[in-house]
Parts: sequence; C-alpha cells; structure tokens
Amino acid sequence: MKAVTWQGKRDVRVDDVPDPKIQEPTDAVIRVTSSGLCGSDLHLYEVLTPFMTPGDILGHEPMGIVEEVGPEVTNLRPGDRVVVPFQISCGHCVMCSTGLQTQCETTQVTSEHMGAALFGYTRLYGAVPGAQAEYLRVPQAQYGPIKVPEGPADDRFVYLSDVLPTAWQAVAYADVPRGGTVAVLGLGPIGDMACRVALARGAGRVFGVDLVTERLDRARGRGVETYDLRDFDSEKELVAAIHDETGGRGPDAVIDAVGTEAHGSHVARLVQQTAAIMPRALSGPLAERFSVDRLTALYTAIDLVRRGGTISLSGVYGGSADPLPLLTMFDKQLQIRMGQANVRRWTDDILPYLTDEDPLGVDDFATHRVPLTEAPHAYEMFQRKQDGAVKVLMTP
Repeated sequence: MKAVTWQGKRDVRVDDVPDPKIQEPTDAVIRVTSSGLCGSDLHLYEVLTPFMTPGDILGHEPMGIVEEVGPEVTNLRPGDRVVVPFQISCGHCVMCSTGLQTQCETTQVTSEHMGAALFGYTRLYGAVPGAQAEYLRVPQAQYGPIKVPEGPADDRFVYLSDVLPTAWQAVAYADVPRGGTVAVLGLGPIGDMACRVALARGAGRVFGVDLVTERLDRARGRGVETYDLRDFDSEKELVAAIHDETGGRGPDAVIDAVGTEAHGSHVARLVQQTAAIMPRALSGPLAERFSVDRLTALYTAIDLVRRGGTISLSGVYGGSADPLPLLTMFDKQLQIRMGQANVRRWTDDILPYLTDEDPLGVDDFATHRVPLTEAPHAYEMFQRKQDGAVKVLMTP
C-alpha cells in the first residue's frame, strides 16, 4: 500500500509499504477514506525528530471502512463506516473507566514512561504505524472506532478523530462560565474549532489571537473578536488591549492552542534545531529534558487570564525543565488543566452537533483536500502557512 513516511527533518515521502494485517484478536483493519494533517504532525516534521525513525508512517486523524476484524471485535463488521480516535485505548481499565483514555493502562508506553499509545507519533507513544495511508491496523478495535452513518461526506465526521474532541476538551477544561469570556491563543485547526465550540456552549465573548491573516479572517467571520499579534509591539500591549475589553481584569479563561512552536524564544529554537541534527543517543535526552518547548504562548496566557481564572492547554508541550513563573501563578490563584484529548469521553456530547444544520461549520472546515500522493507538498505548505492552509485532508 501507499503511506506517508518520515525520513528526516522536513522530509516526508509517499512510499510503498506492506499492507497491515490482523495481529491480535482485538484488531481491525480499515480502508482509509480520509486522513487529516494535524498541527501535531508538524512537531514531527520540525521539532520532535530525535524521537522518530526513518520509515515511520505518519498520521493520526483517520476515518474509513472496516475491511476485517479480529475474533474479539464483536461491535464492528466489514463495511462499517468508522472514525478512529488518535489514541489507542481499551475501554475497560481504571483510566478509561474514569474518562482518561489517553492514560489507558492497557496501552500505556511504560518503557518510555508515557501514556496511551498514539497512531503515527514517535517512539515515545509506541511507534504505532499511522493513518496517512491506504489501510490502517487498529488495535483495541473492540472499543476505539466510532461508527458513523452513511450519507454525509467524510468532512462531517472525520474531525471526531482529533480536532473536535481536542477543541471540546480545551473548552471544557477552560470552564468558561455561561456568558463569560475566553481568549484563544493560536487560531490553527484546534484554536479555530475551540472558538466555535466555546460560542456554541454559551461563551459571551471569545477573543482570538494569531498572526496569520487567513486564520484571523476565518475566526472573525464566525463571531470571534480577533487580535493580530503583528499589530502589537510587545506581549504586554496585547494583554493590555484584551484587559481593556474585560473591565481591566482579563478573560475568565485562556486556551493555549499554540504549544511548543510558539514564536518568541530564539534560544529554545536554537536548541530544538541542534537536537534535530545530533546523534539519536544524545538528541533524545536533550530534547526531552531541556528545550523542546518555547513557552511564549503559555507566559502570555498566565499574564492575560484574570485572577482566579483558568488556563487550558491543548497545544502540545514536551520539555521537562522549563522555567515557569510559579510566584505569579500562585499569587493569581490560577487553575491549569492540560493533556491529550480523551476522545471517547467527549464523542457522545459532540455527535448531536454534527447535523445538517452544521453549527460548528465542519462541512467546510478544511481549506485543502489533496490526494495522498501530494502529502510532501501539503506538509510544506502547512508548515509555512502558505496558500491560506488551516486544515488539510488527504484522500488515499
């Protein structure tokens, strides 16, 4: 089959690889009909290269048609249309039973001291072959895949794999009071959808911050009050402008949808780039401990949110030795929630929004649809924020 493989920093290719097969009784194999290109994929393309191996198959946002199931998968049959969550979880362990599927005790990557295995996402998360491919082996298929109806185009449902539950959890964790205020830093796919979810769930005002014209325009068109970073000489000016709109206090909550690739830290960027070209035995520990992260967006969130407010982190962070302004965080009595989205925890809440009325705008959420063979160009375009690329879907 054809699949998108990682070969090095900024080097992805479409290669012929072996077809997946049933390996465990709880496996399924699906024929992929759509697969998303995620901002997290860009971390593999640019930042997290020390944890990759040439030939790794990328992608974690698929949907498709069930081709084959193992003997213990009784809830699916060939021909079913399904969306596959980006994390692999069993549904019956203590963590899954409490709605923390990304901490699944059955699939935890204990050798790396990490949580549940993820599709297409480095050795830290199990090095499981990913979904930017013609076919996908789905472990724990007795629980993970979400059956969806025939009829609507894939665009209606494919975002249940990642974008929708990640944005939904970001808003839920932000705990925005009905009629309250929330600022969203970063208007890529997750930040854009988080704005839509916040408004749909009753937020009074949503402030969106970015520096890409097309992203700002999209958010503004859906009722978001937008702020272009390029219009401000400093982070303090931006914070002051939003404070002025919230009685001088700041918004009730801030969602950081930027994460590790925030602009602003030249030192951290240098260490990221250095780690990417060092021998693997040295680069992994360096990246894991010191400067995978560039924390500009998080620092802004801490300054921006009102006292007693909540910060919700949905952007991916990875370093373990980053300086945080704990005095300020303690003094402001901030609450901070974070983590990979627990997909199956939220899907039943989200499905009622995926109707013909399309209140979240999923049917035209993608800005680009490309064949799988154009994946290298899609990665480059998305990484460089060219041609108005916000969300890319690939079709095998």
